[in-house]
Amino acid sequence: MDAARLKSIPIFASLSDKQREQVARWTDQLDVKEGKQLVGQDQFGYEFFVIEDGHAEVLQDGARIALLGPGDFFGELALLETDRRTASVVAQSPMQLVVMHRRDFKQMEQEMPAVAQQIERAIRERFRTPAE
Repeated sequence: MDAARLKSIPIFASLSDKQREQVARWTDQLDVKEGKQLVGQDQFGYEFFVIEDGHAEVLQDGARIALLGPGDFFGELALLETDRRTASVVAQSPMQLVVMHRRDFKQMEQEMPAVAQQIERAIRERFRTPAE
């Protein structure tokens, strides 16, 4: 993955250039076609996705619950815990994604704990309620 591309993605934007270069070692770019199911509800998750370009539909029990676009991410719980996916995500257009597997995140936690914590904090903030 090209580290310069990570700079335009909000979850990685606050990292230094050097940190982004290191994170780029643990990420891959994935191009997908419209209609591709990216994750399936009730499947075990092992990777986390950040949308660089394109849009995806989030379905839970077959009903649309969200539409995601550039800068949005999904599958993030796969980095933090081993559990089944709570929803399916399907590409609604051709997409460019940044992908990080759990094993790479765990390696980043060992080698760059401050960066891993920063990314984990951004993920956990997504789940906070307004009262928190």
